[in-house]
Amino acid sequence: MKNTYKSILFIALAIAMTLFYTSCTKDKIVGTPWINYVRITNPASADSLLAAAGQGQLIAIVGGNLQDARQIWFNDQQATLTPTYITSTSILVSVPTQVPSSVNNKLKIIFADGDSLLYNFAVTINKPVLTSMNCEYVLTGDTATINGNYFYAPISVTFAGGVTGISPTVDATNKILKVIVPTGALPGQITVTTNFGVTKSDFWFRDNRNLFATWDPFPSDAWSGSQYLVTNPGPTDPPAISGNYCRVKQTIGAWQWVDIYDGDMTTAIPDDAILHPSSYYLKFELCTTLPYNNGDMLFGIGKPTFDNQHCYHFSPPIDTKGVWQTIVIPFEDIMGTSITPNVVSPTGYITSLIYLGGTALNCDMSFDNFRVVPKIIKP
Repeated sequence: MKNTYKSILFIALAIAMTLFYTSCTKDKIVGTPWINYVRITNPASADSLLAAAGQGQLIAIVGGNLQDARQIWFNDQQATLTPTYITSTSILVSVPTQVPSSVNNKLKIIFADGDSLLYNFAVTINKPVLTSMNCEYVLTGDTATINGNYFYAPISVTFAGGVTGISPTVDATNKILKVIVPTGALPGQITVTTNFGVTKSDFWFRDNRNLFATWDPFPSDAWSGSQYLVTNPGPTDPPAISGNYCRVKQTIGAWQWVDIYDGDMTTAIPDDAILHPSSYYLKFELCTTLPYNNGDMLFGIGKPTFDNQHCYHFSPPIDTKGVWQTIVIPFEDIMGTSITPNVVSPTGYITSLIYLGGTALNCDMSFDNFRVVPKIIKP
């Protein structure tokens, strides 16, 4: 009986130890983080697995026991984590936009307990992106400012005419590129080159396409506005960026109607812009020597007959601080003011620029180079 009791006690102890060991082992296995795969975040393409991603791309890391993630590194660059995007089975994270100094093509997750997890994953470095210029008309020897992203040194800027910009520099965010305009730069696209690619702009430097209000010369069929023509700028005038320009320098009373430029008939606006305005921009250069902070500029553009009741309202506040700046307005916004269908006019379109405001304005604004140009330049 005594031996039987010992046998039963031994078996029970062995079972208990086995269960304890199994439980501990199971807990250890369940608690170890792992990555199954990385995919894009679009639910419709959830089966699209990734071995690499571009800068700034949002990705989903899928695995298990990921809930305690505290840091994620791509090469030597740390990503920004959002706690609500971290669960036990997945992490949503954007690949850092900074260029790595050291490349190991690894994704590294660091957890709350200090443990880490490595996964093979490459970052594709983006080629330059060009979105706009502060001013598309810059004189030779002056500095042009190009906005975009992924401007990584070493970098070069080539203007139409095949000449290279002088002393290109970028800001700390790699989103602003400044370059001195060289002799021989011609109207056309700008090309920016880095070690990671080559990009041509969709905008034109010194854009001379489809110009229709340039004051070069003042049009004979205009009804008003010749008093604002500047042909020979003095020391207190804004510099000429492409010949003549318009400068309105006066105090405008409340509800005073000012015809800045009226009646010019143009055929320069492309037919396709009238029929498909969402594919085009209205652009012009503006210099506010004093802040534009009251009233409205009424733009009547793209209409076959004069209509001052259904104009686009170009509204304040705008302050270019005495330098020329390129203003960009989607052309569909301009054409959307019409109450009749937009139709192609073989004889052209009226152009009118009118100021009207409910409060007085101490006005000092200059305008030049109105044009309608494509948003995208197709290869």
